[in-house]
Amino acid sequence: MTRTLVDPNSVPDELRPYLQEVVHRTHALCGSHLVSVIAVGSVALGDYRHGRSDVDVTVVVDGALPGRARPGRALPELAAALAHPALPCPATGLELVVYDRDFAARPSGEAGYLLDLNTGPLLPERASLDPSESPAFWYVIDRSVARQAGRVLYGRPAREVIAEPARADVLRALRASVREHSAGEGHLADNRVLNGCRSVQFCRTGHWQAKRRAAESVAAAEERFRPLLQAALHSYERPSRTAATALPANDVQAFLAWVAERVDESVDADRRG
Repeated sequence: MTRTLVDPNSVPDELRPYLQEVVHRTHALCGSHLVSVIAVGSVALGDYRHGRSDVDVTVVVDGALPGRARPGRALPELAAALAHPALPCPATGLELVVYDRDFAARPSGEAGYLLDLNTGPLLPERASLDPSESPAFWYVIDRSVARQAGRVLYGRPAREVIAEPARADVLRALRASVREHSAGEGHLADNRVLNGCRSVQFCRTGHWQAKRRAAESVAAAEERFRPLLQAALHSYERPSRTAATALPANDVQAFLAWVAERVDESVDADRRG
């Protein structure tokens, strides 16, 4: 059974032993049905901050999975094997999503997962086997990031197993994410702002950028938002989530309203064609 990452140097030092064990346990339970294990999110985009970032992992499997106890139990067993503290997570949390190979290989605006696992010291525990329980937008965004920048930890490269969602589906997902960040529940203010910057840069370039790089680009171009973006960057660079600083609520809402307008403009431009 494998414990070796495809390229150990592709992940931060603080995560390497942990991700090796994630690969090992996933392979132990999925066996020959395991197609790929891919790092997405901040690790893929080169912006992981230890003490602040989650670890985002996409797993692709092929066919009916085995189960040690009885058929159909492989995914619950995988969730149990990877759950913190059974496997202590050194990051703020692990967000791991399992897809069937056939679903991952076609463009989709749906959630479509087999398993969605959230676990870790700062994440509420969640193990969902029903994609109808979840809004689709985060999964669409993650698959788009995986297609463009995913770092393969095991198996086949992301571009061979994950289809790029249609741009219209990604823009709808971005609009939904901005609405959620505007509501503010469950999200730090700096992360809401920086995710907004990433959304704007995707609309402008068609490519995903690390949050900090996106914020620097938007700040350089939009003087009126520069103080807010600089404050968000300063907060994001603090050593932990608990050390994040408060941002002016009205300024955050005004910025996110501006982000929503930029996404809507992209949607309208694509419709015109």
